[in-house]
Amino acid sequence: MTTTVTEKTPGGQQATAPRGAAPARPAGPPGRTGARAPSLPRRAGRALVTAATRSVAVLALLGLWEAAPRLGLVDATFLPPFSDVASAWWGLARDGLLAEHTWASLGRSLTGFGLAVAVAVPLGLLIGWYRRLADLLGPLLEVFRNTAALALLPVFVLLLGIGETSKVSIVLYACTWPVLLNTISAVRSVDPTLLRLARSMDLPAHRIFQKVILPASVPSVFTGIRLAGAVAILVLVAAEMVGAKAGLGYLVNASQFNFAIPEMYAGIITISAIGVTFNQLLVALERRFTSWRTPTGI
Repeated sequence: MTTTVTEKTPGGQQATAPRGAAPARPAGPPGRTGARAPSLPRRAGRALVTAATRSVAVLALLGLWEAAPRLGLVDATFLPPFSDVASAWWGLARDGLLAEHTWASLGRSLTGFGLAVAVAVPLGLLIGWYRRLADLLGPLLEVFRNTAALALLPVFVLLLGIGETSKVSIVLYACTWPVLLNTISAVRSVDPTLLRLARSMDLPAHRIFQKVILPASVPSVFTGIRLAGAVAILVLVAAEMVGAKAGLGYLVNASQFNFAIPEMYAGIITISAIGVTFNQLLVALERRFTSWRTPTGI
């Protein structure tokens, strides 16, 4: 004989259930029914699939590079197979020449890049926040922003010589403008609703700048910093080709003059690898500073 138990629900209604039956489990939050965190093997599988997908295009390019000279599609004298370039790269690394030129270039580019960020970010925040300062410096900024850094390279060499100072200065000049212009644009494009809300709370100007302007400007500022990171490598390589005794630009230029074509391509590959690595480090730093943002992707 089954015994029933009568209980009152929160709405005052009576509900009966047979004695001994398992109690009903409370419903979970909507949209989370049966959801479980992916297991470690599944996450590892997804990571491998993502890495393989991103590597397909690069591997296809390297395969084409290896096959085209060997099949006679291009002249192997001017475009040697990738295996020959990799062998030349390993030879430069084993002899210590690659590390020597790489550290020389990294020292110059990172110094100029760091100085540009330290100068351009505060200046851009001030110009974007104070309209009178923007009106005062606007014409001067328009003149210099449209003057290519490489066009001024002879001027830097004449004024500062062919030593380290001219190379760091040209990197500093080239990196300043992406950071400065993106910072000014970031301050001026802050959501007006946020500013009105902050002013309605009677916040002083410096608190509005600290609590509203700075957080809202971070994504655009980092966009300028990433652009400057790419510019730092490119401009420095061009500067090292003009007058230098060390650096990746010097390595590429000297290899071309000596007709050491595999070594030339090895230097170019190293420059590309440094640029990609530097960009990934800046992306990781940007994610750290913008972790409060809500992702919009699927």
